[in-house]
Amino acid sequence: MLLFWRHGYEGVSVGDLTKAIGIAPPSLYAAFGSKAGLYRAALARYEEMPGRLDLSAVAAAGSLPEAVRLLLEGAVAAVTHRERERGCMVSSGLVACHPDHAALAREAGERREALRRRIAQSLAAFAPPDRAERLARHLSAAMQGISIQARDGASREDLQEIVEEVVAGVAARAAAGA
Repeated sequence: MLLFWRHGYEGVSVGDLTKAIGIAPPSLYAAFGSKAGLYRAALARYEEMPGRLDLSAVAAAGSLPEAVRLLLEGAVAAVTHRERERGCMVSSGLVACHPDHAALAREAGERREALRRRIAQSLAAFAPPDRAERLARHLSAAMQGISIQARDGASREDLQEIVEEVVAGVAARAAAGA
């Protein structure tokens, strides 16, 4: 999982994986069927790790701007967690790829879309459904950018500035009644 997280799907060879795991290639294929099968298992494990984004905190918010703040601050904490790799494995592990891996890239896109839908559901208590959907798309894009900047070495303080700008925009729009 850490190799895929650090280097992305295409940045890791079967040789890298078998060396890290301490097994021979036939054992990898017997256990996972393929490198793609191991990648899917690594993604599933990643999504179950402690310290990942927790949308349940959003429910405690008293307003839409506060909900957005809690969501984005949770995202910053998740992608800068001291005991983990920086960034989000789902956001950055397989965005562009060789055509042979298009199905795997679609699956990664489906995982990102599922998160976007969960974000929209968590915001539904604070905004009408169409606004929650639009805002979830915007916030997903901001979170993906936060993830990439975290991988590039941005500090928590730098990323918190992004949170502040997004929350200010949401608050201004809410105050304007939009």
